[in-house]
This record gives sequence, structure tokens and C-alpha cells, in this order.
Amino acid sequence: MVIPNNVQEALVDPKWKVVMDEEMKSLQENKTWELVDCLTGKKLVVCQWIYTVKYKAGKTIERYKARLVAKGYTQTYKIDYTKTFAPVAKINTIRVLLFLATNLDWPLHQFDVKNAFLLGELSKEIYMDLPPGYMIQKGHSQKMCRLKKSLYGMKQSSKTWLGRFTKLMKTFGYYQSNSYHTLFLKKKHGKIVVLIVYVDDMVVTRNDVEERKALRDYLCGEFEMKDPGPLKYFLRIEVSRSNVGILLSQRK
Repeated sequence: MVIPNNVQEALVDPKWKVVMDEEMKSLQENKTWELVDCLTGKKLVVCQWIYTVKYKAGKTIERYKARLVAKGYTQTYKIDYTKTFAPVAKINTIRVLLFLATNLDWPLHQFDVKNAFLLGELSKEIYMDLPPGYMIQKGHSQKMCRLKKSLYGMKQSSKTWLGRFTKLMKTFGYYQSNSYHTLFLKKKHGKIVVLIVYVDDMVVTRNDVEERKALRDYLCGEFEMKDPGPLKYFLRIEVSRSNVGILLSQRK
């Protein structure tokens, strides 16, 4: 499968054009930006299309993926952003979770959020050029995008996403660890639920089945979620259980 070298190649290929249209529809439904008249003196963040092919275990194609991303290096510090932070669980955090699950014989469950980085709301006024290949033909050549939500590739996208997620988890009664900011816990009447978030993937272990279901329903009400079920793969590591505990193996 040949991945397009540029947007012109992608737009004439029906397979890639479909996934690009889907990405644009998702961004517009998410109200990621609003079109405004071009303003003199405003520095624009540049965006581009990134094309990837996701494969199944047998190396057959699972799906094509086109994502509109911001070129973060075109942002200006203290104008477009200030602080950055990556919601990446440290290996020690993951070890804590696996230790609990193994020693207490708790199940491991996985959730993931679709387009997580697009869910963070921006506090600064940021403008972006028009998505390549789109909107020009609609007479918007004198327009630019005023970003309302974060976009993949932006310096603050990770921080804004984790900020929103943290606020929601605290509202639902979870405590955020001071030592591991991607670790969230909830304890009630002797029952415990522990969650770690790695970018847009979440792993949950608990001794409270009802709370896990309640958490899933709560998050599904806020985000477009996937519920793959019991944890099988995480960070390219295959996870399996046996009568001796949890087994981990590096996935090639």
C-alpha cells in the first residue's frame, strides 16, 4: 500500500479521500475551529495531513487513517502556549497497577478515547491556516481558522486533554495521585478502583464491578469511547493471565 506523499495525491485516491472527509467531518462536529476573516498581523499555526495505515496481527490492512495535525514548531512560546505536559504514564505507575492486579487477583480492563487531544479547550486565542485541500473551493480563501479546541501536534494539546480528563475524574469522586499525575483512585466502603491514563488509553483494575461500569458509562457520556474489554495489549506489550499471575511479552 502506497501512502500519499502529499494532499494532492490523497485527494484523487478514493480510499484516502474517504478517510480525509471523515476526519474533516469529525473536526467540524467537534467544533474544533470557527472560520473568521483574515486578520492583519496575526501569525498562523500551519497544519498538514498525516497518512498512516494500521495493520492487523496477520499484516493485513485494518484501516487507513488520515489526521489533520498542527505543526507545533510554528507556534510561538508565550503567545500560542506557555506550559506543556505529556499525559504519559511512567513505568513505575504501570508497575503499581500490575502489582495490585497480580497480588489481589483483580481483573485488568481497557478503555480508549477517540480523538482525545481534540477534546481539550483552548484558553488562548490561536489562529490556523485552512486545512490543505479543503474550504478553498467554497470561497473561503480570505478566511482563517480560530481554534476553539486543541489539535494533534499543538504544543499544549496533551496538557489541555489531561486537564479536562482530570477535572471530570475529580467530579466523579476520583483522587489524582500527587506523585503520579496519570494515576487516579477511588475508594469507597472498602472497594477500590485504580485507573492510569496513557495519552488516550486507559487501564483500570478494581474489586468493584459496579463502579467500573459506572465509570465507563460516565466517560461514555463525555467522550466517544471504545471498550475493548479485558486488557490484552498495552504499549506494544501483550498481557495475559495464568494461574501464576500476569504474563507480559513484548509484541513485535
